[in-house]
Amino acid sequence: MDDRVAGALSLPDDWPAHPDLSLALNRMGSFDWDLDTGLMHMDQPALDVFDLTANEYDDRPASLSPRVPTDEAQRLDGLVSHALKSGRTNYGAYFRIQRRDGTLRWTHTQGFVRRDGTGRPRRIIGIVRDATQELADSTARRELDEERRQRTSLVEGTTAALAHARTVKDVIAVLKNSQGLAHLGATSLVMGLLESGRIHLVADGPEGAYVPGTRYTRVDEQYPMSEVVRTLSPRFIESAEDFAASYPVLWPNISHLGITSAAYMPLIAQARPIGALGLLYRDKGGFTADERNLLMALGTSIAQSLQRAMLYEQEHDLAEGLQQAMLPRRIPAVPGAQVAVRYRSARLGRDIGGDWYDLIPLPGGRVGAVIGDVQGHDTHAAAVMGQLRIVLRAYAAEGHSPATVMARASVFLHELDTDRFATCTYAEVDLTTGVVQVVRAGHVDPLVRDVDGSCRRMPAEGGLPLGLSAEFGRLEYPVSTVELDPGQTMILFTDGLVELPGSDLEEGMQRLTSLVTNGPQDLQKLADQLCDAVDGRGGQDDVAVLLLRRRAAHAPQPGGRLQQHVAQNDPEALSSCRHMIRAAVRAWGAKDRADEIELAADELITNALMHTDGGAVVTIRVLAGTERRLRVDVEDRSSALPRRRDAGESGVSGRGLMLVDRLADVWGVESRGSGKCVWCEFLIPAR
Repeated sequence: MDDRVAGALSLPDDWPAHPDLSLALNRMGSFDWDLDTGLMHMDQPALDVFDLTANEYDDRPASLSPRVPTDEAQRLDGLVSHALKSGRTNYGAYFRIQRRDGTLRWTHTQGFVRRDGTGRPRRIIGIVRDATQELADSTARRELDEERRQRTSLVEGTTAALAHARTVKDVIAVLKNSQGLAHLGATSLVMGLLESGRIHLVADGPEGAYVPGTRYTRVDEQYPMSEVVRTLSPRFIESAEDFAASYPVLWPNISHLGITSAAYMPLIAQARPIGALGLLYRDKGGFTADERNLLMALGTSIAQSLQRAMLYEQEHDLAEGLQQAMLPRRIPAVPGAQVAVRYRSARLGRDIGGDWYDLIPLPGGRVGAVIGDVQGHDTHAAAVMGQLRIVLRAYAAEGHSPATVMARASVFLHELDTDRFATCTYAEVDLTTGVVQVVRAGHVDPLVRDVDGSCRRMPAEGGLPLGLSAEFGRLEYPVSTVELDPGQTMILFTDGLVELPGSDLEEGMQRLTSLVTNGPQDLQKLADQLCDAVDGRGGQDDVAVLLLRRRAAHAPQPGGRLQQHVAQNDPEALSSCRHMIRAAVRAWGAKDRADEIELAADELITNALMHTDGGAVVTIRVLAGTERRLRVDVEDRSSALPRRRDAGESGVSGRGLMLVDRLADVWGVESRGSGKCVWCEFLIPAR
């Protein structure tokens, strides 16, 4: 009803002393409600609408209760209360009354609010009339039916939204953003979860609503949530007075919020209370039967979603705890390097991956960096990851070459009682020389970030994933040798860092390269930013990251060494070994003798590959003593000792050991069990 309609009720101030006969002629009753005394005078036509006699009505609104159903009375009370508090000058409503014979009739009322000079409401003057026929097929009736339908669909809509909530925070977010709660008129909600006999407040309503000391409350305390958890029954608070009288400890702390009513429901799942939900209202007095039923149904739906979310979180905590236990507890300090590691778990429940990282201190200023990913997303993947990490660390610590470490790890995984395979990258870094030997088993390429921030891929030829290479008998892993200059950073990561639905791996690598190039110089901040980028795009896979930055070159340590296996008929491995020797000689301060050392080593390696079976293991190291010497060892599986012979004037072979004898300061041959070692040494300048 608008103000123009209200203006038509031009009743004199001394009404009902002079009733308006035009109302009676139009079969309308009138009333005059004195808000100061609470008395409401009704004329006879109005009493006729309510099917009451003058003797049955004593000018008090409560006398109408036999004719107005409870839910309708509560709705009318709320409507009038809202009009008075909001400053409105009029209101209108359709409602049902129950006549003497039990039949329900539709009634319409219009009220005009009279206020004094301060704006305080003093009187309500209005009309009532029978509207049953009018609403038979009217728009107003359809609107009421639509309102009831919308309320009924609240549980369905909220339940559908809660189906996607996987954590307690998700459930709270759905409830706070739910249009259904707004439709019911709730201004805010509070929710608590039952934990060890106490109620933990996890949602605390509007800003300024939190009451200090109520984050955790006992079930036996005088709070509404405690009461509904104890009784397992809902509590509907009809008015501010009801709230103040029932909960004198809580009410003084929230009275400033303007709460006029509240509904608290126990959250029950599988016949056990798991918490309580409270809906707080402003400008609402009481709850209809429909509203009570809907709120109780809503509480049931929320309880089921909460139980599911809590189960997911418990399973996730268990699975993630298992996975974290399998990862290194701490990363050791590495002289000559800065290191940053991160692990990001993206899934919930038991859906965790087998991603891992590791850093293995090795003798002679070397360090082994590992990144890997076991197939699958479950606790079994995490368990396999833990076993694989341990054996790979053990093989590296035993002093095996990178290719051997990877091959043995593949055999171990193949012999496990599992059908899982794993991708992995193992990089052995000599921080003194900057030489990096990389073995890649089906894993994504590492990256290198230069001092100026530019980023590129680290070339590393790959082999089959661990487990598969053993199954198919392809255990010869190629070794790629690169140099890491001071200030450069090696970036190892699992595929969760670059995978994105709808794009291929190459696009992901380009995106990551750009991110690293534009990222912060600080290593820890860069690691955080890489994981934040995955969070930002909603990555659905686990991510492990290992960043290693080489600091300024250090003096070589006694016993430090580089080692590489060179297989027969493997020119790539031979080239990689030459690269390793060249880089080591330059880094160890023997640049003036670089050509001699490289040529002598090449001759020893070539002899081993030509005259023996099974390839060769090449080791280069600096020996500390009164004189600084660089030593090259070439081991093979043949016990036959080499001999120096004259190649003749036209010979194309036979000069190998003669060259070594001329180039090296000293050389020799040692038996090594099933094979031998041919070695040579060179005097190099002191540091």
